[in-house]
Amino acid sequence: MSMYKGFASRAIHHAYRPSDNEGSLTPPLHLSSTFVFETAEAGGEMFAGERPGHIYSRISNPTLDLLERRIADLEGAEAGLALSSGMGAITATLWTLVSPGDEIIVDETLYGCTFAFMRHGLTRFGIKISHVDMTDPEKLRAAISNKTRIVYFETPANPNMRLVDIEKISDIAHEASATVIVDNTYATPYLTRPIELGADIVLHSATKYLGGHGDVVAGLVVGSQEQIQEIRLVGMKDMTGAVMAPFSALLVLRGLKTLALRMDRHSSSAMKVARWLEAQAAVSKVFYPGLESFEQHDLAQTQMRQPGGMIAFELTGGLNAGTNMMNALKMIQRAVSLGDAETLIQHPASMTHSTYTPEERAAHGISDGLVRLSVGLEEVDDILEDLRQALPSETVAEAA
Repeated sequence: MSMYKGFASRAIHHAYRPSDNEGSLTPPLHLSSTFVFETAEAGGEMFAGERPGHIYSRISNPTLDLLERRIADLEGAEAGLALSSGMGAITATLWTLVSPGDEIIVDETLYGCTFAFMRHGLTRFGIKISHVDMTDPEKLRAAISNKTRIVYFETPANPNMRLVDIEKISDIAHEASATVIVDNTYATPYLTRPIELGADIVLHSATKYLGGHGDVVAGLVVGSQEQIQEIRLVGMKDMTGAVMAPFSALLVLRGLKTLALRMDRHSSSAMKVARWLEAQAAVSKVFYPGLESFEQHDLAQTQMRQPGGMIAFELTGGLNAGTNMMNALKMIQRAVSLGDAETLIQHPASMTHSTYTPEERAAHGISDGLVRLSVGLEEVDDILEDLRQALPSETVAEAA
């Protein structure tokens, strides 16, 4: 446990003392691929798991160890593991936990690459993937069986912002002895802590809000000490080799220091943008947890500290209107990814979720006209002005 109570203090200080590192305020970068054993016996004991220490950076590294300790503390978990990408975290975790004949029940909406790995990857090896609308926990209760090894979901979901009640879903899953895995990339531990609500394992694409600056690709997973050690030695070390580089770990550690400040700004700006979009005749629907019109607004109020920086919306003119609007933007950048300082916009059906067939997108709540907006850290008036000038002028209303 951290000696500090506040989230921002722990994100800056947890598990590091300058006095242990020659007074260096910033943690050192350990670029060594291998580590020297004091004696042959000591090396053997480390390999046998009888003595703590670093052996080889594919297994552990001091810089990664600090990041792992810090994210575990922020998520309220026992242990953490740093990996090369968000997909590295997902694949290493699932390859560790499932075997042929097992079932994974997932929510109706998943990030496109997660969906592809589940449906086009794991199913090739005898693992059943079942989709359930987890916005209704009773549907999970009806679907779960003794073959269900994992219940997996995102909340908010990428890209349509669906929320899942973590506590209720976890209770139902645990009744069937299933492991609950939550992708917490959109919310971050600053807004939602799934472990405290009953989840077993939490995943992140640290490329997004945790890194926060668009300059690193990284993944993180947290859970119990036993689970994380198994994922480290099986899923990461042997199955995927999805090892985070020490320099990437340093960049994520840097990002964590400002996470609370950035999430406050992302959330406050996104709230203003969502309200403005909702007032526009050119916009047919806005999906944002902070809006009273959001179907799961009450759940967002109890499960999320703030509504976050992600907005999905649809234009009245459909896909063509969305394309024209995106092409007319001047400051807002057309790019995938999210959680950066820059405001980013993209079209899920043709970009991040193009791994779905049109029929699959329709079945899983991803319309062809949906636009995803990651609200950045620019002045919110400049974000609104760019959106205003990009929408058809005859339909634009004043900001609320």
